[in-house]
Amino acid sequence: MTIKKIIGKTEEEAIEKAKQELGQDAVIMNVRTVKQKGFLGMFGKLSFEVTAAIEDEPEEPAIPKPAQNQPLVHEKINMAADEEIKIPPLEGSPQEQAELIANTMKKIQPILQEQQALNEKQALKEKQSQQALEPDTQEPAGNRISDIREKTGRSSKKEQILKEEEDRVKAVEDRIVSLQNMLDEKAAGEESSRKNSEISAQNKENLRIIKMIYNIMIENEVSEKYANQILDEIDSVMRSSTSMDYILSNVYQKMVLKFGQSASLNLEGKAPKVLFFIGPTGVGKTTTIAKIASWLKVEKNKKIAFFTADTYRIAASEQLKTYANILNVPMTIIYTKEDLNDAVAHSLNYDVILVDTTGFSHKVQKQKEDVKNLIQNLDPEYESEVYLLLSATTKYKDLLEIADAYKEISDYKLIFTKLDETICYGNLLNLKLYTGTEIAYTTNGQNVPGDIQSFNSQYIVKHLLGGK
Repeated sequence: MTIKKIIGKTEEEAIEKAKQELGQDAVIMNVRTVKQKGFLGMFGKLSFEVTAAIEDEPEEPAIPKPAQNQPLVHEKINMAADEEIKIPPLEGSPQEQAELIANTMKKIQPILQEQQALNEKQALKEKQSQQALEPDTQEPAGNRISDIREKTGRSSKKEQILKEEEDRVKAVEDRIVSLQNMLDEKAAGEESSRKNSEISAQNKENLRIIKMIYNIMIENEVSEKYANQILDEIDSVMRSSTSMDYILSNVYQKMVLKFGQSASLNLEGKAPKVLFFIGPTGVGKTTTIAKIASWLKVEKNKKIAFFTADTYRIAASEQLKTYANILNVPMTIIYTKEDLNDAVAHSLNYDVILVDTTGFSHKVQKQKEDVKNLIQNLDPEYESEVYLLLSATTKYKDLLEIADAYKEISDYKLIFTKLDETICYGNLLNLKLYTGTEIAYTTNGQNVPGDIQSFNSQYIVKHLLGGK
């Protein structure tokens, strides 16, 4: 994941710079105002700092390297009589083992000195034997041959003794080498065990942190499926030696990216733009329409009109008519799909038309077909958007069925209502990931024109992770 901070003179300039640098898929995670220093601390200009993030491309899995420093394997030592020498394992601490080797070296030192003396003595005798073999004209040949045989016999016997001593010293040296190798292997094993113990302790701590985050998400009614999916995607972070803050930060950023940007109303394009509001009975469609209409008229200075196709509910049109009178905007009742196109044709001088539809249970097929025909038979020359309103207090399984039923009517953007009536916001993430649909607005009360906001992923994620 790549995170950068971009500064611009205006919020729009900073966001545009971030999009150019990180790409159009970059997510704006935070916007704050900063004051640049001026002369003597005065005349500083305001600028905007944008924190943007984009998810990195998945890396290729690393090819494991072959293990190094493999422990040495020693073959069995065979003496001249083919007798197998078994080296018992060293016992005690590394210090005791070192003392054992030092004592062994002291014991064999006299043997090595004796061997050196024998070697020197043997060299002297060989030199004397060579001199004895030289011809002597004064001594009879028979005597010389006898002396040579006698000396040669003695030399062979001494050579055999020296050979036996060499073999004995060689066996001791081999034993020392084996002991040293065993000590090295044991020391290396203890170091490896210590490192593995440290890694194991860190992994246990990371696992404890992950379990805590997982439990918080479940308590906030995030689906187990999506909670596991998010934590699986930061597996590399969990396996490294990191702090709780770092792991929590990665989970936070991952969830913000999954929510994506707010899908607020786009007022560009051909007018009038027709907005359909659909959803179950009692979800707050009419009140939400009044909030958005107030924002369009007061904040954006747009000409708006109300249409209502809710002819099933008693006095449904009266509520919308009350808001129309307060805002001083026209309202038209729609009975058929033909009425809709005629009414739009007579409202071409308006910027936005907001259409209130019949609220119905997702299990009632007749009313679902009526709303579907109304939306799908709007003349294609008019630009339109559809918003599905869902209550944050509805059970998760019911929300899934509602989302599937209304998907048969039209593609839509989501508006979540009644956030003030629950402390668990997990269903916002569940429906976002289940439908793959953008979230446009959230509402948290009945006040008009207040109590409505463009969707703020950072605010929702903080609540999902136990923040306020």
